[in-house]
Amino acid sequence: MPFVITEPCIGVKDGRCRDVCPVDCIEFSAEAEMFFINPHTCIDCSYCESVCPVNAIYDMFTVPAQWRHYISKNRNFFNGKT
Repeated sequence: MPFVITEPCIGVKDGRCRDVCPVDCIEFSAEAEMFFINPHTCIDCSYCESVCPVNAIYDMFTVPAQWRHYISKNRNFFNGKT
């Protein structure tokens, strides 16, 4: 899982990250308050990270401690998806 979207995205869902993603790996559901990056299709290009207006996207190894639980939250969103 190269990149993870964290708490600042909640309620924002700006969409710039989705616009620049070359593999369309950023998804959401009607119930979700934020976007999620599909770890199975992300190619680790970092385009999304650079355009996020709320600085919610991190390389999984640099996610701030207070938002580390978003790594598993992201993984859980895609459980069962390929």
